Amino acid sequence: MNEEKEFQQPAEDGLRVTPHEFFMPGHGMNAGTGILLVHGLTGAPNEMRQLGLSLNRVGFTVYGVQLAGHCGTPEDLVRTRWQDWAMSVHAGALRLRGQVDRLVVMGLSMGAVLALELASERPELVDGVGAFSTMFWHDGWSMPSYARLSFLLRPFRALGIGRKKMFMEREPYGIKNETTRKRVVGQMQQGDSASAGLRGNPWYSVIEMHALSKNVRQRLGRVKAPCLVMHASQDDIASIANAELILRKVRAPIDFVLLRDSYHMITIDGERRTVFAHAAGFASRVTASSVEAPVRPRDSFAIPSSDASSRIKLDSMTA
Repeated sequence: MNEEKEFQQPAEDGLRVTPHEFFMPGHGMNAGTGILLVHGLTGAPNEMRQLGLSLNRVGFTVYGVQLAGHCGTPEDLVRTRWQDWAMSVHAGALRLRGQVDRLVVMGLSMGAVLALELASERPELVDGVGAFSTMFWHDGWSMPSYARLSFLLRPFRALGIGRKKMFMEREPYGIKNETTRKRVVGQMQQGDSASAGLRGNPWYSVIEMHALSKNVRQRLGRVKAPCLVMHASQDDIASIANAELILRKVRAPIDFVLLRDSYHMITIDGERRTVFAHAAGFASRVTASSVEAPVRPRDSFAIPSSDASSRIKLDSMTA
């Protein structure tokens, strides 16, 4: 089946709050598991659509949420704060959870940070977390040196300086596959932010990302749901250190998948089918654990937390 095939939305689903979000009703034994998909900073729900289609094909109920301020202009984004982005995720989780028996939240880049934020703040809502290309810091190999000093931007905002300034994206734009990269760059150059996101990161939004990152890093130990962490060894935007922080700080069971032939945007890059397969397998285990042991739904993930090395399954994959 063609992964690019357009999903036909129902006229009224009671979940979507913007035209750019997508909802895919589940079917069969997996329909009771809802998967909330969260895009990254300056991105759009569209970057999670292929993953959503893949998960929906095996029966999961899928909702791709839009973060506040996104899919518009840089000024739209600058007017929002990280709490607004988190509120978008919390509200989407509540709407989806009202239609399903269990909830898995999966995010890409900053969306992964927001997924962890939800799991730490509302553990009663979340049965599983997928953290893909997690970005606590812009520290990948393609990032210019000044991007690593972006935490110094806060005084500029206090002085009202740089409201319209942006860190412009540059090659390879988080995408190793040249065909996919060419298509996405074309959409960005046409100003299609709803499909490909903005071409750059507004300074003020990067400030908010750092505030979100600090908040979540301090609360990683509160994440109780099992996690699937996927990261590319060659991630050009966020180094593997971002994933390693989750492995050290989260005390819940973790599956770790290391990708060898992708950059940052792993949901659309060359190993996307590997990403899809691991995401579906993880969601299936969450579903099975809940069905088989309703009183203690995470027993099937109960790997001893006292030994960090025993909690991490390293799965080095190639396309």
